Amino acid sequence: MSLADNIFINMCKDILENGVSTEGEKVRPHWPDGTPAYTVKRFGVVNRYDLSKEFPILTLRRTALKSATDEMLWIWQRKSNNIHDLHSHIWDQWADEDGSIGKAYGYQMGVKHSYKEGMMDQVDRVIYDLKHNPFSRRIITNLYVHQDLHEMNLYPCAYSMTFNVTQKKGEDGLTLNAVLNQRSQDVLTANNWNVVQYAVLVHMLAQVCGMKPGELLHVIADAHIYDRHIPIIEELIRREPRPAPTFWLNPEVQDFYEFTRSDVRVDHYETGEQVNDIPVAI
Repeated sequence: MSLADNIFINMCKDILENGVSTEGEKVRPHWPDGTPAYTVKRFGVVNRYDLSKEFPILTLRRTALKSATDEMLWIWQRKSNNIHDLHSHIWDQWADEDGSIGKAYGYQMGVKHSYKEGMMDQVDRVIYDLKHNPFSRRIITNLYVHQDLHEMNLYPCAYSMTFNVTQKKGEDGLTLNAVLNQRSQDVLTANNWNVVQYAVLVHMLAQVCGMKPGELLHVIADAHIYDRHIPIIEELIRREPRPAPTFWLNPEVQDFYEFTRSDVRVDHYETGEQVNDIPVAI
């Protein structure tokens, strides 16, 4: 039975049973018909995934691994803020006539900063430190740059990663762990998508830096279920979880910038019926 499914089920039950409603409040999100999009929310949800034991992809319904990986690489590898560099259309509504989403996500990852070792962007700095100073407590990326918020078409939701390397007793090798910080999350549409993306990222960075993947800690400040998603969530969490699939990452790739979405795969991935036509608040 998939541990990721159990985490998701318990989180959703907690939100529905113990969360607070935003109904009646002044809220920014709305449905395409103009109706305010209210939520039931929980503050400070923390989920822990041990990547050494299982790849945390849902079996309750299918998560599109390659598409999720492609978006992660769009931000972390291609460092792009243009939807024309992305294979999916999930960012189309936030793009301008040229395809740009402004100074958001990949744009911030590509900005170079001055270090004593030279000019590096955030991704290259992470890789440099993991290889040369792995026990540093300062291996952090941040997309929530206040001076540029007014030029972002959408403020970053998953905005920060903190990497932490450990050495298990009796082992010569190192283990790569990470904390993903997220200010806000639409649980139905984005929860497992984000978990899968950053699980893949940890696997990739661990491989190219000669480490093993460890734990991914996911911290969500505002974990919410939209009002029109509640019946869908209730049906979804009544389903029986399937066994977790096996994750495969192309072992031949030793340079982070050579990974593609074709270098990831899950084998024996059995899922429940897909949930289609999910309404998306904007």
